Amino acid sequence: MTSILITGANRGIGLELARAAVDKGWLVHASVRTQAQAEELPMSLPDGKTMVFDVTDREAIAKAAAGLTAPIDVVINNAGVIGPDRQSPLNMDFEGFAQTLAINTLAPLAIAQAFLPHLRQSEHAKILTVSSQMAWMGYAKSDRIAYRASKAAVNKVMQGLATDLEAEKIAVCLIDPGWVKTDMGGAEADNDAGDVAKGILKIAEDLEISKTGAFFKWTGEERPF
Repeated sequence: MTSILITGANRGIGLELARAAVDKGWLVHASVRTQAQAEELPMSLPDGKTMVFDVTDREAIAKAAAGLTAPIDVVINNAGVIGPDRQSPLNMDFEGFAQTLAINTLAPLAIAQAFLPHLRQSEHAKILTVSSQMAWMGYAKSDRIAYRASKAAVNKVMQGLATDLEAEKIAVCLIDPGWVKTDMGGAEADNDAGDVAKGILKIAEDLEISKTGAFFKWTGEERPF
């Protein structure tokens, strides 16, 4: 049975990932930020576990990882934020920018490091991190620059992680979910969260070490950095 850890599993893409993984018969470990969110999860996790920790709290992450003894086959770094209201290069909420980097860029690496011992127990371990098409360096747009920068940065971090884990045959990739109908994306977005979740899980299933470090659209085709 495939074992998966999904961060930010209480809503949006994360919740749909958890639902889709349960439907596939996978063993699901779902992380949420608060106990209240854990109690409000609109689903049960057969044989799995709900973990409560803030992804910026490395001590709490380490404690959660220490509470697991079994292998993890797939980690999906899904938790993320859009960033502060003011995030123009000419009018920046710097504290909000720093928090955006902490959640979108530093936290995925902290999760990967904390659960690496569990991934090393798997024969086909994989780490997927939800990024964004807004990270593409070919865009010169300046709106939501804190968000864009945090996702561009996590792309580079995960590319480096892929390089360092390649010898251990732990595959790492980035995912562009597109514009998704969630609290973050809004009702006018193009893509259904359930469809995106199923696409991400298919990438997780199909990912080979030969494609480690790649950036995929949720539909499976590669995207440029």
